[in-house]
Amino acid sequence: MQNDNLKSYLNLHLIVFIWGFTAILGALITITADALVWYRMFFAGIFLALFLIFKKKSFKIPLKSFLKLIFVGLLIALHWILFFKAIHVSNVSITLSVFSLGAFFASILEPLFYGRRVLWYEVFFGLIIIAGLAMIMKVEINYLDGMVYALASIILGVLFTLMNGKLIADHDPSVISFYEFLAGVGFISIYFLFEGKFTADFFILTTNNWILILVLASICTAYAFTASVKVMQKLTPYTVMLTTNLEPVYGIVLAYFILGGKEKMSFEFYIGALIIVLTVILNGVIKHYQKSKTKEDTSPLLK
Repeated sequence: MQNDNLKSYLNLHLIVFIWGFTAILGALITITADALVWYRMFFAGIFLALFLIFKKKSFKIPLKSFLKLIFVGLLIALHWILFFKAIHVSNVSITLSVFSLGAFFASILEPLFYGRRVLWYEVFFGLIIIAGLAMIMKVEINYLDGMVYALASIILGVLFTLMNGKLIADHDPSVISFYEFLAGVGFISIYFLFEGKFTADFFILTTNNWILILVLASICTAYAFTASVKVMQKLTPYTVMLTTNLEPVYGIVLAYFILGGKEKMSFEFYIGALIIVLTVILNGVIKHYQKSKTKEDTSPLLK
């Protein structure tokens, strides 16, 4: 069981690294945020459908669960639209730094979803993350719009993560992701139809955009998103959200080497990133200690 948890935790870090690269792709793809999310979810849905067919998995799902997945799909679509919008109006560093607040929101909302008491150290770690965020960010008025979009995006991200945490108890992660992407594409398509955005120009993209979108939809979405849902079978949503606070670290480092000087990190970033990393490690140590202590207290040899 401990090996399974360790494997899930290491896999989660790989996923978070891929998510950090997602921000880079969002900055490089030269189409609007809503169009980018439509293409992302559309092709990711196709990739997942082919995977389910190849694995001979059933697409069947109860109506009640299907309705929940539709709602979660809407949250995911809005989350990604706001995420890429934040990158376009500010930059990768600002957007990913704000995402560090996810752990704080998770520490407040997870007890409401799962009916457990609020753990003081989770809230405390969330506050430390905010302190690290404050050191990473250079708050400038011209980045205010980007910070607002990123803040709204991470709140929606926490909500759908918590909802998926319940759905995976009864359903295959690939099936869940497929229907959520399908729902997201449906909602965005309805919006585009009303706005008259489905024109011939909408489907005319540069070769570079096509390549980046396919990478985004396959590796950074179909694989990473499904894998992230799967690791939640072993890890708590709070641990998932806290670990995703490494996304700014991975993403900003990648942005520096790929996007150039405009993403250059300050001294405050290194201090803030160190705070975030140490918080993630400390969270894992405390949780491991508490689980070990619980096993000792419940051991038949001690009764």
